[in-house]
Amino acid sequence: MHLPPLSDLAATARVVALPLVTRFRGIEVREAMLFEGPEGWTEFSPFAEYDDHEASAWLAAAIDYGWSEPPGALRDRVRVNATVPGVDPDSVTAVLARFPGCRTAKVKVAGGDCPLSEDVARVRAVREALGPEGRVRVDANGGWNIDEAEHAIHALAPFDLEYVEQPCATIEELAEIRRRTKYMGIPIAADESVRRADDPLAVAEAGAADLLVIKAQPLGGIHRALRIVEQTGLPVVVSSALDTSVGLAMGARLAASVTELDYDCGLGTASLLAADVTRSPLVPVDGSIPVGRVLPDPDLLARYAVGPQRTDWWLERLGRAYAVLAGAAPASASAPTPTPTFDS
Repeated sequence: MHLPPLSDLAATARVVALPLVTRFRGIEVREAMLFEGPEGWTEFSPFAEYDDHEASAWLAAAIDYGWSEPPGALRDRVRVNATVPGVDPDSVTAVLARFPGCRTAKVKVAGGDCPLSEDVARVRAVREALGPEGRVRVDANGGWNIDEAEHAIHALAPFDLEYVEQPCATIEELAEIRRRTKYMGIPIAADESVRRADDPLAVAEAGAADLLVIKAQPLGGIHRALRIVEQTGLPVVVSSALDTSVGLAMGARLAASVTELDYDCGLGTASLLAADVTRSPLVPVDGSIPVGRVLPDPDLLARYAVGPQRTDWWLERLGRAYAVLAGAAPASASAPTPTPTFDS
């Protein structure tokens, strides 16, 4: 890809730390770097524990969105799902209320030391809240081994699951659990096995998933993600990684460009943020978000700006990721100061 000068990226770079509504998969604040290109504002927000090689794909996405003309949009709004963290069942109604009009909910399961009984209770509460016409999907983030996944899918099947996302960590495990549970008619979706794999096509080639969860930033941008969709030929769900509304707009443009979009997308996660960088955040309205650029508000950028030391950390990381893209740094270079992973 054509790289603009690093100085152009750094010149407008702003780093923010946005508080979450509730603790979600180990984090309470989401950090992101924003900068402005010829096409508009864009986002670079790999999680802090990702090494420079992985972060470079997120930078490629930011450059793609900020410096390249996006593909044509086939729709001007995108239907999105609610996201239910690992909360207790009594909190489910309050969580869903933050996603008005959403007919679909993705429920986090297999979190930490959480027993299966708590996952079952949470999914039951979501099903009861959405009613029989609602769509319920679960996301294990690769937290089960094959036997645990088989047991869990049996336990959760009575709630009429739309699909199970990343029940196991590896492609081989996904293929095996798909084989074991195929008779149940519950599709298996792959997320981490696509976006964190050296070969994002491998999961489709192995017959390990019925559909793919794709994310613009981890896959290197809208154009590359669309090529992956075309090459795999599998149905897709476009999702996010707890982006600001600037990053969500990138994801919405990707979703708007996918020819067949049969599933509601995981792009409503601005509702999980207690603050954003725009006065008009991309929170769901009637179950969908609009497709279009987001312009950050200068006052909000200033209010949620990180301190000088953290800004320097992000600028140094930007430089290392840029060097990887330019072929001037080893892929094994790592970013310091690990923090807990979030996968949406």
